[in-house]
Order: sequence, then C-alpha cells, then structure tokens
Amino acid sequence: MAAPLHQRLRQVAEALRSQFIGKDEIIRLMCVAVVAGEHCVLLGPPGTAKSALIRTLSQLVEADYFEYLLTRFTEPNELFGPVDIEAFRKGEYRRNTAGMLPEAQIVFLDEIFKSNSAILNALLTLLNERKFVSGGVTVECPLISVFGASNEVPTDEALGAIFDRFLLRVQSDNLDAYHFNELLLRGIDWEVKQLKGAKPQPLVKASELIELRQTFGKQMTFSDEFLSTYKGLVFQIRAEGVSVSDRRTIKLLKLFAASAYLDGRSQADTSDFFILKHIWNNHDQAALLDAIVQPVLDAFYREHPERRRVGAVGVGVEALEAEVDRIRQVITGGAALGDVQLFSQLKALGEIKSALSTITDERARKLEGRVDQLLEASFQSGRFAQL
Repeated sequence: MAAPLHQRLRQVAEALRSQFIGKDEIIRLMCVAVVAGEHCVLLGPPGTAKSALIRTLSQLVEADYFEYLLTRFTEPNELFGPVDIEAFRKGEYRRNTAGMLPEAQIVFLDEIFKSNSAILNALLTLLNERKFVSGGVTVECPLISVFGASNEVPTDEALGAIFDRFLLRVQSDNLDAYHFNELLLRGIDWEVKQLKGAKPQPLVKASELIELRQTFGKQMTFSDEFLSTYKGLVFQIRAEGVSVSDRRTIKLLKLFAASAYLDGRSQADTSDFFILKHIWNNHDQAALLDAIVQPVLDAFYREHPERRRVGAVGVGVEALEAEVDRIRQVITGGAALGDVQLFSQLKALGEIKSALSTITDERARKLEGRVDQLLEASFQSGRFAQL
C-alpha cells in the first residue's frame, strides 16, 4: 500500500534535498506551492539551480508538464498551440492546445518576465482563473502550479500584474563557501546521472494533488492565537511599506495550511510564518521581512526545540567542523595571505557561524566557540601561530 500523500510529498522534498545542497527552504516553498495550487517564481543569477530544481520536481510529480523559454519574440502559438487549420477552413478560429500550456498541470516558464504583452495578457487569466479562451470558448485548464524563473526582479510597471500572480517570490543564490566541497561531490553525481539519462521515479501523481484540492477545506482551520499573530505580522509588514493586499492576505492562509499538511499537522502554527519572508516585491523588502518574521520564528523554536526548523542548513556539524579546520590551516599555515584571501576566509567563518546558530546540537555550540576564537585571533596580527 502506498504511503499517505503528505508522506510521499515529504519524500519528494527529501529527494530534491539529496541532490540540491543548501536549497532546503526553496524546496519546501516549491512543495507548498504544489500542495496549495499556487504559483512560485525563483529569482537569482544564472547557474544557481533554478531550472534544475523545477525540472527535477516535475519528474518527481507525475503530471502533464510544459516548459518554455520566453523571449520578447515568443508568439502565442508557441505556448497556447497553433491555429487549428481544419477548424479554420470551416470558419472557426480556435487553437490546437494538445500538449501545450492550456492542457498542462505543472508548467515551467523560464525568463518569464521577458515575454511580450500578447503573451502576458493571455497568461494573466490562465494563472489566476485556470481558464483559457479559444475561439470565443472558455476552456477550463487542469493547471496545478506554474513555476517561473528569472535572473532579475521585474522593474517595468507593465510586468507588475504578472509578477503579482506569483504568490511566492524565492531568491536562489550561489552557495556559501562551507558548502563548496559537498557541492562538487553532488555536482559530479548529477552530471554522471545526466550522461546516463537517468531520471527519478515519480512519487506523487497530479491526480492525487487535484483530489487533495477538493478536500483541502478541512486544512483551512486556524486557531484564534494563530490568526491574532498573523494579523500583527501583516500590519507590521504593511507599516514597513511592503504591500500586502487583502486578496494576498487570504491566499497566504492557504500556503500556511499547505505547509502544515506537509508536516502531517491538522492546523498551521507559528513555524509556518516562514512563508512571509518570501512575499517581497523587491530585494530591499526581503531584509525588512526577515527582520520582522525571523524573531517570531526564533521564539517558536526556542519553545519547541524538538521541531525541525524549516530551511535548516542542509549540512551537518561534521562538515562545518571540517571546513573550520581547513580555514584554520589556511590562515595559520605560515604562507603570507593577501587582503582578499584573508577577507574570503573571514567571510567563510562568518557564514559558518550563521549556519551553526540554526543547529540545536550541543556540538554546534562548541564549534561556535572555536569559530569565535579563530575570528578574534584573525584580527590580531601575529597571533595565528598560537591557535
């Protein structure tokens, strides 16, 4: 007998985490989007695994999949299907949508914000209402989620409407220095699999997600305490100048419920508010949201140390300790270090300290002490040999 759906969705997340290091929170948000039937856009520089994450997720979820790289020259027939010539000869104008976006369940639109107005106008209704108009006939679309990817946040006001359709805005950056060795190992494994043409086996069917949507109402119950905290956070976020419309405020409740479902919980709790860190409209707002939401999350995990922190660093204490030892050897090895070299090592130590702060293991506290000693000594000329 197959495991319950929420458990297999966690297996989907685990399969992604095993391949993509340091992307735990992004993966969780992608799974939340699929459960809630909402859309998610990944933003960040080239080469940060945005496309690979989305494609691998599409392989783990057995669904009708559609993918396209958009440019300003992309024409509607490339996404929505060519004109049906047979029908056109009979005086009917409609598109042949077989295998195209209107019939897809999981969609990946790469460089989404480079599309032209003709594409954008058609996408707006499809993303929001799951409907597509063909030849004057409105067609219901089986769409579950659209994932977009872009190297930059749109600044053109004309793109504001399409950006608004993506409830989750997730930044994907290059990994911190302490992930580098494991990045190489997993990268080699990934390339070997690609050479062999290996693909992961699907763990979840789209039909199950659609069925879940029909019964998801029972997840949409929230305690008075939760709603009170949510109200306070929304008002604080708005006070900082981050726009959160009433419509988005309601839709976010569905994301909280989806996050709880993934954990096997019947109700959302404070841990699910991590989602609020990913509703920014520009990069500057991301820091504001983090400053508002993170203290609430930290207080929750202090009271519930048994709970696994969402987005916890995907690397163990042992790996961090090995990286600290490597840095110690570099800066105490006797070789003269230039300013840039020294700065890069100190930056790596800072990243390690930040990672350790999210780990509850007592070994992490001891390693933090070693990092502090190394940082302190690094700023004292001639003290390296004493470490």
